Amino acid sequence: MNRSSSPSSPSSEPSPSVSALERQLNPQHPLVKLSESIDWASFETSFGRATTSAGGRPPLPTRLMVGLHYLKGLYDESDESVVSKWVENPYWQYFCGEEQFQHELPCHPTSLVSWRKHVGVDGMEQLLKQVLKTAMETKALKPREISRVNVDTTVQEKAIAFPTDSRLYDKARRALVRAAKKQNIKLRQSYERVGKKALFQQSRYRVAKQLKRAKKQTQKLHTYLGRVIRDIERKLPQPDPDLQQLLDRAKRIYQQQRTDSNKLYSMHAPEVECIAKGKAHQRYEFGCKVAFVTTSQSNWIVGTQAIHGNPYDGATLTPVIEQTQALTGVMPKQAAVDKGFRGQTHHPQGVEVLVAGTRKFKGVLKRLVKRRSAIEPVIGHVKYDHGLKRNYLKGTHGDRFNALMVACGFNLRKLCRYFLDSPAKIPVRA
Repeated sequence: MNRSSSPSSPSSEPSPSVSALERQLNPQHPLVKLSESIDWASFETSFGRATTSAGGRPPLPTRLMVGLHYLKGLYDESDESVVSKWVENPYWQYFCGEEQFQHELPCHPTSLVSWRKHVGVDGMEQLLKQVLKTAMETKALKPREISRVNVDTTVQEKAIAFPTDSRLYDKARRALVRAAKKQNIKLRQSYERVGKKALFQQSRYRVAKQLKRAKKQTQKLHTYLGRVIRDIERKLPQPDPDLQQLLDRAKRIYQQQRTDSNKLYSMHAPEVECIAKGKAHQRYEFGCKVAFVTTSQSNWIVGTQAIHGNPYDGATLTPVIEQTQALTGVMPKQAAVDKGFRGQTHHPQGVEVLVAGTRKFKGVLKRLVKRRSAIEPVIGHVKYDHGLKRNYLKGTHGDRFNALMVACGFNLRKLCRYFLDSPAKIPVRA
């Protein structure tokens, strides 16, 4: 079906192959052109088995779910907001395959969470692979550009509060009290009133630089947490798995010291790590490290991975270069990196790694190394325009999902600008 034709005039008969929704839209809109360019049938092949219903309610259309995730990354929306705005926007509905304007929500926001769990990380990589394939088919991205790339890492922060000792003690105590109430465990004392007062006083003393008084209130919160832990263990020696998990996390927070490694920084996100990137304005960031690969010439994101364990930057180079080859079918020949990637032990074979600032380069290599800094504004855009700044998805898989959706959104925005700037021929899908 050729959707690039202009809407029919009132005097002429509308083509039966054009949907009612399509006749009301501007065919030059970027989302209309983008929907014509993407090979939606490939997702049916990849995800058909993952979304098959085994009894009960039939599965949601694959194009709908893929389209919602593309829009989520493109416009930096949450699961709730992308579903609610979909009802109001005819271009979003057309992008997701609708032929008539819909007046009801396409699905519950939690359906997006379930779908991501079904397709997994490999399925989310297929979304990025299809975006890059579309960019190459429309000549927006040339395969030769992928031979020269820039690589850098950044921190994807998790949606947690700054983890001070006093705040962690209070949050762990409140989580245990809530769980105990659900299981009808009558605690000796919940410390709700005095705990709230101690946390408030600790913050006020800390702001006023009265450190001894602040330390005394922190010790009170520590004591309250220990008492609640012991009270629950006495009254319920064999708790259920959920309560046991809460108890284990609360014990880690209760026992950890200032100088310990592998500390727990959040009750609801135990995978969070403390990462220092040497920033003057922000000494520590709490989340995970993300590696990005961008083309040196045109700044397309051709590879991204969220990596836990706070590895040395050079150790992330080989996995992300291999991912780039798997997504694009092109193996980069030269990679420009910063000094954090020094050390040839972790450099991938067959790729010339150019470490900026370690030696003098000449000619083409000098220009390539100078282009390394072009990846920095890309990281800024994905953080503040596409949702990498604060990740709300749960667990380590949520970190990887968010990094891949961010890359999809950034590349889709480049495709939209390409369609606006150049009236080139768009590959039309039947």
